[in-house]
Amino acid sequence: MKVNKWTAALASAGVLSGVTAVQAEESPVMTALSSTSISGYVDVSAHWNPGDNNDGGEGFSSRPSYGKNENNKTDGFNLNVVNLQLTKPLDESQWAAGYHVDLLFGPDAAAYNTSVGTAADDSDFGVKQAYVNLRAPVGNGLDFKLGVFDTVIGYEVFHNGGNPNYTRSYGWGVEPTQHTGVLASYAFNDILSASAGIANTHNAGINNRAHPPQAEDNKTWMGSVAFTAPESLGFMEGSTLYAGVVHGFNTSGGVTQDNYYVGATFATPVEGLGVGVAYDYVDMTAVDGYQNVFGLYASFQVTEKMSIHGRGEYAEGNLIFSGNSSGTGKVWAATGTLQYDLWDNVLTRLEVRWDQAKGGQATTGWSRNNELLVAFNAIYQF
Repeated sequence: MKVNKWTAALASAGVLSGVTAVQAEESPVMTALSSTSISGYVDVSAHWNPGDNNDGGEGFSSRPSYGKNENNKTDGFNLNVVNLQLTKPLDESQWAAGYHVDLLFGPDAAAYNTSVGTAADDSDFGVKQAYVNLRAPVGNGLDFKLGVFDTVIGYEVFHNGGNPNYTRSYGWGVEPTQHTGVLASYAFNDILSASAGIANTHNAGINNRAHPPQAEDNKTWMGSVAFTAPESLGFMEGSTLYAGVVHGFNTSGGVTQDNYYVGATFATPVEGLGVGVAYDYVDMTAVDGYQNVFGLYASFQVTEKMSIHGRGEYAEGNLIFSGNSSGTGKVWAATGTLQYDLWDNVLTRLEVRWDQAKGGQATTGWSRNNELLVAFNAIYQF
């Protein structure tokens, strides 16, 4: 009977008996764990907000939030979040099965509720994703996620290291983040793929329900489609066009909400240069609320270790920005990021961000016309 080197070493050291070693090798649990990968990161930052009016003023918080409570990170050093992921990916078999668990620890974990009735800002622990992954032998293979999973729309993601910039866009701020439900995905070929799903609510909150006890009448529906440019398009190979929609009841806002998204990333004939574009539209018909967000992205790989990234944004809307449907808030924002990966497994970035509000106090949680942020971000990935 074959025993792997690690188990044999433990047995020889007296940590495991010979019988225990054999049982460990034969155990279905040990077999399953052997195909599970563990990964994650530690994310820290330092923020400098030039100016001396950081106390809010005029009854408003002085600084824009950028979606992750940056008002509590003003002018100081910060632990952002610690992430731990456990994954057993799908293999190539027809009836493949796996799972994914994505856990958050620290202040940024408050972006997600951990249970029904728990306020998002009351916990430094969050379950970002936790789902069972299944494949059915339908055509090329129909994949399912059952449990808690990321939303299907958006150019940016929660994990800072997965984005070209450190701070989040206004587009990310108006999109849903996670859902509890089921999501089906299918790749027709190397060019076209699609997904569709149903969830309890439009907004985050594990096991949340819309309008109990008639929650079955208020489910959230979502779908997306992605096109990837083939090799025949020359330098455009690998460019992607993505569109998606999420419709459902937002329990935090108490209204039905529609999110529409279109985004694309483009390869260019200039080596190392990539560009992207994103558009979000939010519709809350019942309260005449809307939100428009346009984003432009550009990244350039200067050397093997150094890259630069830029983002420009324009956002406007009533209700969501202004707090009432009679006023409209408008924001211009520009972000520049210098990334230099000096240490192994460490991502380090220096970022400068400028935001300008049109409409003064009409902008949610932010009363000043010009805001400047200088931030340093370091992420150790394991």
